[in-house]
Amino acid sequence: MTGNHQTLALVLFSVFVAVTLGITTWVSRNRHGSAEEFYAGGRLFSPMENGFAIAGDYASAASFLGVPGLIALFGYDGVLYVVGFLVAWLVVLFLVAELVRNCGRFTLADVVAARMSERSARIAAGTSSVTVSVLYLVAQMVGAGSLVALLLGRTGAGTQAWTVIGVGALMVIYVSLGGMRATTWIQIVKAVLLLGGTVVLTVLVLVRFHGDIDRLLLTAAERSGHGDAFLVPGLKYGGDLTARLDFISLGLALVLGTAGLPHILSRFYTVPTARAARRSVIWSIGLIGGFYLMAIVLGFGAAAVVGPDALRGSNAAGNTAVPLLALDLGGGADSTAGTVLFAVVAAVAFATILAVVAGITLASSASVAHDLYASLRRRGARQYGEVAVARVAAVGVGLVAIALGLLARNLNVAFLVGLAFAVAASANLPVLLYSLFWRGFTTRGAVWAVYGGLVPALGLVALSPVVSGSPDALFPGVDFQFFPLENPGLVSVPLGFLAGWLGTVTSTEVPDEAKHAETEVRSLTGAGAV
Repeated sequence: MTGNHQTLALVLFSVFVAVTLGITTWVSRNRHGSAEEFYAGGRLFSPMENGFAIAGDYASAASFLGVPGLIALFGYDGVLYVVGFLVAWLVVLFLVAELVRNCGRFTLADVVAARMSERSARIAAGTSSVTVSVLYLVAQMVGAGSLVALLLGRTGAGTQAWTVIGVGALMVIYVSLGGMRATTWIQIVKAVLLLGGTVVLTVLVLVRFHGDIDRLLLTAAERSGHGDAFLVPGLKYGGDLTARLDFISLGLALVLGTAGLPHILSRFYTVPTARAARRSVIWSIGLIGGFYLMAIVLGFGAAAVVGPDALRGSNAAGNTAVPLLALDLGGGADSTAGTVLFAVVAAVAFATILAVVAGITLASSASVAHDLYASLRRRGARQYGEVAVARVAAVGVGLVAIALGLLARNLNVAFLVGLAFAVAASANLPVLLYSLFWRGFTTRGAVWAVYGGLVPALGLVALSPVVSGSPDALFPGVDFQFFPLENPGLVSVPLGFLAGWLGTVTSTEVPDEAKHAETEVRSLTGAGAV
């Protein structure tokens, strides 16, 4: 790309950053400084607004960059990510959204601590929430590095490193100054841009193939180099028994993980009632479902128009499939229309990353301040002190995410998000479901459920091909791989549920029937909800 074209793309980047910083500054001048304002935006958002914000929060770099890239490289098997991401919302709608809004106040730990020994339950749930959030942030950082490196025409490690650092700095500013209200409006703006950009690209792909979906798929299969195997299961996950088990593990993590993601759960507290939370989920399902259907078209379109060889040449993991598709659809790198379309798509993708990292950072800083800090002070932190700690925590979380993002910059972002989903499904979902539905659940069971899923999930990832023992690993030069699966969900999710059951049945604590009855009535009716 020429210097003029790069300038145009950077101007669009700068416009979005300026707009979002303006939103943050405006909100920071009108904030009240209370915990409810910082964590939940005053609970003033409508179901439609919150639905768009949830869609903006959920449609991350993995969705916009990683999933089409995987589809372009692996065909049918890449579509499996779309199925998992979308089906997961049925679990959220029927089991989590309304009950969490009624039982909690700001975080997942609020739901667990409603009927348990508050200090130990909060520390466990808070630790898990921060861990999941950091893993999710890493994926967004990797996406940012790939995107801006492509935009600048420089694929060196230095360019990606500075990009990751810049995104980390922006997310700290958004969260520490604007809190939930600024974060929500950034996510709404991002959702509108993302859906609009995806619609335009999808229409252009279909126009290129005259609306003939069969021709699109056959062309993609022909250019893939795999022939008919590109359009049937097995290209990525069907080679042997290990690959098939890896697929089952991934599917389990994706379907169950969404209900345990801290930054998604925290969105249910930004609306005034449980009914509004449920309607928010319905809005988000419609928006996210439409987006993922279009992502499938973009993935096969990238394979058919750009070709897998060009995609791998730009980014081995396929993270740049959508920007390269936009460039080609507009007429190529030497055309003004192609460069404008590329720049717009790159700006939308960058907006996607900034909005999602802001939401995740806010959720993790809330867990640090509201759960860990408040619990360790024994008597609890005062509200203004807690919010100050949350702002400082945002800086700490940002630094950790930057460091890990630099380490994992060569991995596919959708794959990295799959790991975060596996940890969420293993550590957060068991304790959440047990707390809501098991009358005899105890504090020991809650603590064991969290750590019994969290520790195995992280340990199995450390001993998997993701970290060592393969050319694409984080440390390809060493080999301490003992666990054959890339995603630990198949083992760690059952272990989380088993640990929660075992901790409860071996506990000497007598379950508090009154607290369970109160939680049950509150979760189902909303009586007494904050």
